[in-house]
Amino acid sequence: MPRIQIPEYAMALADMACLRSEDPYRQVGAAALDFENRVIGTAYNGLAPKFDAPEGFWDDRDQRRKYMIHAEVNLCSLFKRGEARLVAVTAKPCTSCMQMLCAYGVKEIYYRDDYPASEADHLAELYGIKLQQVTDYPRATEPQG
Repeated sequence: MPRIQIPEYAMALADMACLRSEDPYRQVGAAALDFENRVIGTAYNGLAPKFDAPEGFWDDRDQRRKYMIHAEVNLCSLFKRGEARLVAVTAKPCTSCMQMLCAYGVKEIYYRDDYPASEADHLAELYGIKLQQVTDYPRATEPQG
């Protein structure tokens, strides 16, 4: 069996991290690697730490969206600007998350599921960041649509 490549390795870590999300509608995981391909951390979308959602919170899919902290935001809380070379996320970053990843100096971003409403492609081109879809890697979950 050939050795797994770094983008696929990072995607597999992000894929596993999404299993920690409590969001029943959209589970997103992310992983960051440094310039020597060491894992800085993994994260997932969810509510603020130690917040217990009240009964019925998850019933309204649209209402809960404004309270969810994106996986990329949680991930960036684990490193300083310039420390992460590569980020893998199970969904293409939304425009705001892509802006944040640009500000943190991330050089490569890999994602599994497309998000057509995002301006990530334009931001990546503007800032010279590699943004690439990766769908072939060892999986813990199935792609979300």
